[in-house]
Amino acid sequence: MRWIGKLATSGALATVMAAAPVTLVPAQDADLGPTIVEAELPLTSLAILFRARNEARLEQVFQVLEDNWSDGYYAPLIETTAFTSNWVARLATFDFLERMSGQSLGTDSQAWFQWLWNRPEAITADYADFKSLIYRLVDPRFETYFAGRTESARIRLDEIRWGGVVQDGIPPMRQPEMLSADEADYLDDSNVVFGLEINGDARAYPQRILAWHEMFVDTVGGVEIAGVYCTLCGTVIPYRTTVDGTNHVMGTSGFLYRSNKLMYDQATQSLWSTMRGEPVVGPLVDQGIVMESEPIVTTTWGEWKRRHPDTQVLSLNTGHTRNYGEGIAYQRYFATDELMFNTPFNNDDLENKQEVLGLRFPGAPGDQLAVDTDYLADNPIYIADVGFQQVVVFTDSSGANRVYDPQGVTFASYDGDETIVDEDGATWTLSEDALTAEDGRTLQRLPAHRAFWFGWHAAFPETRLVM
Repeated sequence: MRWIGKLATSGALATVMAAAPVTLVPAQDADLGPTIVEAELPLTSLAILFRARNEARLEQVFQVLEDNWSDGYYAPLIETTAFTSNWVARLATFDFLERMSGQSLGTDSQAWFQWLWNRPEAITADYADFKSLIYRLVDPRFETYFAGRTESARIRLDEIRWGGVVQDGIPPMRQPEMLSADEADYLDDSNVVFGLEINGDARAYPQRILAWHEMFVDTVGGVEIAGVYCTLCGTVIPYRTTVDGTNHVMGTSGFLYRSNKLMYDQATQSLWSTMRGEPVVGPLVDQGIVMESEPIVTTTWGEWKRRHPDTQVLSLNTGHTRNYGEGIAYQRYFATDELMFNTPFNNDDLENKQEVLGLRFPGAPGDQLAVDTDYLADNPIYIADVGFQQVVVFTDSSGANRVYDPQGVTFASYDGDETIVDEDGATWTLSEDALTAEDGRTLQRLPAHRAFWFGWHAAFPETRLVM
């Protein structure tokens, strides 16, 4: 996500302090401003760190915190160092953190976050309100994400990090303009696309466009879909947004959880997990709302167009001015194995950004499987069990993966295109929605998507890995 400019504005501190229940008296030294003599909620005195640059003034803030110390103050202190543009206060806060924690992590906010997340969660009762108080200075809409929502949080609030943009600052494409395959002369056959087909309606969403928008809201085959692309963790997941008769209008919240983007819904401003398709903070939590995901394939434009000559594909006319060249968006991020936002984990089973095929199903939510896509390329027929669900993964000659429910059928060969033969000699034809046998039997396609290894592991740390 792209970082916006500096936070501090002339009225910012006044806004924060107006809401902070801190008792103030005039100071003898006018340069120091008011002196903190008592704080009913010392946490809110952290608001001063956004503007205070006088060493004595900062020491007053830290003394209040130390006199009323709780381990729940680690989270907002570390968050302040990662968020404020005030370098004087930032350096002083790092010194204070080292003094209180006994750690020697210097000025590395990422290291401090990882240290925090590997401790038992400890937050104060007003921590969500602190986040609301601070982040509303960036975007007033952020206030609703957190205010009064401590009890509704189903993920650690201290792991929710601002990604550097306002709400929908990375603009979703809503009912985007589409072209026929013949009209899409801007695409080369080697360009990466995410292919989706519902009820015979085939759509291609090129990575070179989607990476600038990270979400499309579209009607595909008569079904309302939100396709969510987390560029940082490498996932594209299309969700059916209508659940129990309610269509949830989704957008990009501007926040992350374990380097995975959090969505929001327009009606309640609840925060939603991209990986799980369910609300994790806000009034929709614990209502049994889970969006159903659709199968999607990561492939090339040439391969998708060959299989689906009647496909539609995104137009460059998105309503936004971007350089939609192949590989332009997030070029530096994709070029290395370094993370922009870290997670609680360090796992070197695979490179951070090595792609895996992620498999999980509602019938067994506690079981997840990640399969290295390089392994799948070497094993074009792969069979596994995920919970109670048996799966067979076919990887075609272009490297694209599709997953089906074998229902006890064992497959002997695959030509790398669309023809499969089972162990009894029956021929099956591969399509986007099913495998179809020559005798009319069908085997259903199952939802699956790719992800960077670090992103999948961060969301599902107990996952099994095949490599």
